[in-house]
Amino acid sequence: MQLEIMPKKKRLSAGRVPLILFLCQMISALDVPLDLVQPPTITQQSPKDYIVDPRENIVIQCEAQGKPPPSFSWTQNGTHFDIDKDPLVTMKAGSGTLIINIMSEGKAETYEGVYQCTARNERGAAISNNIVVRPSRSPLWTKEKLEPITLRSGQSLVLPCRPPIGLPPAIIFWMDNSFQRLPQSERVSQGLNGDLYFSNVLPEDSREDYICYARFNHTQTIQQKQPISVKVILVDELNDTIAANLSDTEVYGAKSSRERPPTFLTPQGNASNKEELRGNVLSLECIAEGLPTPIIYWIKEDGTLPINRTFYRNFQKTLQITQVSEADSGKYQCIAKNALGVIHHTISVTVKAAPYWIMAPQNLVLSPGEDGALICRANGNPKPRISWLSNGVPIEIAPDDPSRKINGDTIIFSSVQERSSAVYQCNASNEYGYLLGNAFVNVLAEPPRILTSENTLYQVIANRPALLDCAFFGSPLPTIEWFKGTKGSALREDTYVLHENGTLEIPVAQKDSTGTYTCVARNKLGMAKNEVHLEIKDPTRIIKQPEYAVVQRGSTVSFECKVKHDHTLIPTVIWLKDNGELPSDGRFTVDKDQLVVADVSDNDGGTYTCLANTTLDNVSASAVLSVVDVPNPPFDLELTDQLDKSVQLSWTPGDDNNSPITKFIIEYEDAMHEAGLWHHQTEVPGTQTTAQLKLSPYVNYSFRVMAENSLGRSLPSEASEQYLTKAAEPDKNPMTVEGLGSEPDNLVITWQPLNGFESNGPGLQYKVSWRQKDGDDEWTSVVVANVSKYIVSGTPTFVPYLIKVQALNDVGFAPEPAVIMGHSGEDLPMVAPGNVHVTVVNSTLAEVHWDPVPLKSVRGHLQGYRIYYWTDQNSSKRNRRHIEKKILTFQGSKTHGMLPGLEPFSHYTLNVRVVNGKGEGPASPDRVFHTPEGVPSAPSSLKIVNPTLDSLTLEWDPPSHPNGILTEYTLKYQPINSTHELGPLVDLKIPANKTRWTLKNLNFSTRYKFYFYAQTSAGSGSQITEEAVTTVDEVNPRISKLTVAAAETCANISWEYEGPEHVNFYVEYGVAGSKEEWRKEIVNGSRSFFGLKGLMPGTAYKVRVGAEGDSGFVSSEDVFETGPAMASRQVDIATQGWFIGLMCAVALLILILLIVCFIRRNKGGKYPVKEKEDAHPDPEIQPMKEDDGTFGEYSDAEDHKPLKKGSRTPSDRTVKKEDSDDSLVDYGEGVNGQFNEDGSFIGQYSGKKEKEPAEGNESSEAPSPVNAMNSFV
Repeated sequence: MQLEIMPKKKRLSAGRVPLILFLCQMISALDVPLDLVQPPTITQQSPKDYIVDPRENIVIQCEAQGKPPPSFSWTQNGTHFDIDKDPLVTMKAGSGTLIINIMSEGKAETYEGVYQCTARNERGAAISNNIVVRPSRSPLWTKEKLEPITLRSGQSLVLPCRPPIGLPPAIIFWMDNSFQRLPQSERVSQGLNGDLYFSNVLPEDSREDYICYARFNHTQTIQQKQPISVKVILVDELNDTIAANLSDTEVYGAKSSRERPPTFLTPQGNASNKEELRGNVLSLECIAEGLPTPIIYWIKEDGTLPINRTFYRNFQKTLQITQVSEADSGKYQCIAKNALGVIHHTISVTVKAAPYWIMAPQNLVLSPGEDGALICRANGNPKPRISWLSNGVPIEIAPDDPSRKINGDTIIFSSVQERSSAVYQCNASNEYGYLLGNAFVNVLAEPPRILTSENTLYQVIANRPALLDCAFFGSPLPTIEWFKGTKGSALREDTYVLHENGTLEIPVAQKDSTGTYTCVARNKLGMAKNEVHLEIKDPTRIIKQPEYAVVQRGSTVSFECKVKHDHTLIPTVIWLKDNGELPSDGRFTVDKDQLVVADVSDNDGGTYTCLANTTLDNVSASAVLSVVDVPNPPFDLELTDQLDKSVQLSWTPGDDNNSPITKFIIEYEDAMHEAGLWHHQTEVPGTQTTAQLKLSPYVNYSFRVMAENSLGRSLPSEASEQYLTKAAEPDKNPMTVEGLGSEPDNLVITWQPLNGFESNGPGLQYKVSWRQKDGDDEWTSVVVANVSKYIVSGTPTFVPYLIKVQALNDVGFAPEPAVIMGHSGEDLPMVAPGNVHVTVVNSTLAEVHWDPVPLKSVRGHLQGYRIYYWTDQNSSKRNRRHIEKKILTFQGSKTHGMLPGLEPFSHYTLNVRVVNGKGEGPASPDRVFHTPEGVPSAPSSLKIVNPTLDSLTLEWDPPSHPNGILTEYTLKYQPINSTHELGPLVDLKIPANKTRWTLKNLNFSTRYKFYFYAQTSAGSGSQITEEAVTTVDEVNPRISKLTVAAAETCANISWEYEGPEHVNFYVEYGVAGSKEEWRKEIVNGSRSFFGLKGLMPGTAYKVRVGAEGDSGFVSSEDVFETGPAMASRQVDIATQGWFIGLMCAVALLILILLIVCFIRRNKGGKYPVKEKEDAHPDPEIQPMKEDDGTFGEYSDAEDHKPLKKGSRTPSDRTVKKEDSDDSLVDYGEGVNGQFNEDGSFIGQYSGKKEKEPAEGNESSEAPSPVNAMNSFV
């Protein structure tokens, strides 16, 4: 189906209203362009009930539009208002707004009345509402004398306000003389009428400045009532004198001050009625008195209260329902309840309604000959009456128009002509108000026009609806079609939606929806079109959302928010806290992708939202921050139920800082005995705020409480008040009572004394009692001060005693103490163990047996037996008193024991002694025993010396612990190949008296592993291992068959090698016949060929091959010549005969000159070098070694090595010119020569340099002239 709007051409009868409605809805969507002829339309007017400030000019608004522009006129109180006759009234240019200048003269009351504006042009007249203008009023309170109010505590009280009637009504509030609002609560509150209600009064309600204020917002004035004095007295204060001077009526009210059930102060009775208009706020109020203070509840008897529109104000005493409708009518019940009773009040609510629109009349644009209708539908309670006007005149007396027909709330037009244009007014009214709607009928014949701007660009987020506007106008009503692209067909409604106002809707825009869209409007008078463009953008997304965080106070937290967006859109990211701006605090830092909050405080907790905005969309993500910490300390500690041995402690918990309190810890301080020291008393669950504490007598208690949650423990609370308990006799005796003698003739009685907390009273002492256990003696007692021991002297040695220690104080004795047994002092044992004999178990273990001593001879607590044993080895070489003795103690009454860890093949001596608490008794006679042989330890050392081609010599030291007589050594060895695999094992026995052994007939250049150990008759000892290698084969290595294949600038060297493997080769070469140093190139790996590069063409070279290693062998030298240089296509001057001859002559001349200089230098002629050296000694060039001061070594001409440390050449290879102006530096690089003591030069002008490290296979430089001279010499 093609998307288009087609107006129906058929004439409509009055009965076909639904179709007319459809047509009118379509036409009403059109706005007539202002450049076309049209009737007036009221665009702005003052409110119906217009209250003005009498101190300012009165401005009554009336704005309208039309073509041609309308003229304006006014009526006042139903009659024409001639503004030209009133100099204070002017009309604003270009509009109908009236300005009444009352600020210069005149009064606002003069212009109080009902005003109506009419806007008129050739097509019709529009009228405004009836505007009732009234000046605001803020009258003063009438003078009145207010008597002071005196009433008993607990009575109810109503302080009347009764403000003066103002316009608009005043706002009421109660304050004191200091302009501070009076506090209100469930007990004290202000009613809707402004009165102040007390459900019951308290003494603190007494004051002399209860003042009711009325604020008139329109004039910004506040009026004040005379202060009311209230005095509340207690019943006990009413003495006989007051009672005689005050009658019952003088004391406010007659109700008793005792507790009583609720009674309603307002409204009165059990039921009342309330009427409210639709759309207003329904306010229902119930205020009750009673003692205790009643609580108010609300219900709806025949339904439920609307959830989203119901609010409770004034401490539940006022029920408010916003946007009230007829459905809110019904019976509402308020319930007042206290501990003594319940009362109810029913309010019957009726909701009336001023007229409200169901369908307001809409402007109608028709072309000549078309049909149409104006519809005016309104509702209200009661049902409003509908009346029509034409151009401000009741339609009954308006000029007749044959094209219109009135049908109640509808005017039907048929075959309209241009003269049918007019403005119609619909008036809907009932007793609560009226509605006035203007709608014009404009008969036009206009071709289509598109009002939307050309080439408008629409940008839409993908997967969202796209709305492309095509505002249009035309008469008759045009049809609308949409096209996409330049050659597309009309868009179909299976994918698109075309709205009546011409807008094209793409319900879900996709990327392929991007493009150009064309809107085409057609009617019988023409066609118009317009292009718009659509771009689809990627949606903005938060790919990393902030996460819920729980942090401790004082820490740092961060929230991350990463946003992905369309690359053509620029997002802005803002952070919100609890849907508001972030605090302006330096602790909040917003980075690119995150919010960081440092030093988090309690106020930082809340919801943090990351909001990403672009010009097309926005997206947000939120996370909650919970700030936790250890609890705040408890407070308000209070002691109640104070008894002799118990007290109840209560407290108020501090803030738990968002982490529930799990327990409370209670501590106490004893200010009398341990001031400043707090002890643990008890713990209670975190839900408990009281604790019953057990107390001890004679303690001056203070308590403190700490709260604990999952994060830790709070600081302690403030200490409670002190509580001193009464003294009492001790309820316990000392602990840890013991009786032990420190000497053979005494008994020391000790105990752990009671602390001050346990003393239970002043004068703490101890009664110490004792007697022999096995005697018939009576108890001997003594009372001692607060000490911890008592010594009884003159006792027999080690006798059992019965002992008891009892505590007492000034109040009395503790309970009878327990009796414990002790002993008097011990003495050394008198008898040695007898019948000691030894059984040797093995070479390191022996067992000793003995007979026990009589218990009486122990003379103390038997602790055990002690064995002393030692070895007699080497005892003849030192004093026996210095022999190291070992001790083993066997607890209790054992009569045998094992001696472990003995040395094999040794002589031992031992004795046994008995031990008690005093010490050891006499030793038993010595017993001697011998341990058998054992296996030896490993040889002390093993080393291999003198390796040869086929032999190795082993040297070793005997075992440090032979543990017997050595019988022989065992040597085992086996070869190890290059892959670390072991060969066959060879076993060899060696006499015990040998410490050296040579193995022969071994393989050359082979690694062997040796295992070596000693033996006794008891067996083999631990082994020692070692590895060694025989020397390499003594066949001389040889490099032969050296061959060279030369080219113009390179040569390939190859050779054959015989000898040991794994050697590294190098190639040395130089110009044949030259005495310069050999140039050395290292051969990678062990290959037998190498390529030389960078050689000079047509030059003879010498070459030799060597191997790196100890042998240092080289091949014989060979000589080869590189090929001639290739001829150049250009003429080279260096190849011309005349140039070669000239160069030869110059070289010969230089050579002769150098020879002459050389001869004269050797003779020491005119070059007094030595004298200059003596005159200017230079320590840097003295030929002394740094180490020992001897002369340095001279360099051998045949030795191709750099000079040694003693060379005169400085480290930078230069000779200082200021030291010798005649230095050989002037003659080239012959600085490596040496000088004799007389200053003459020795050595050769060899021009040798230190060998520079070779880089790759680069060739060396050509010989210098000096080198050529050296070769010549």
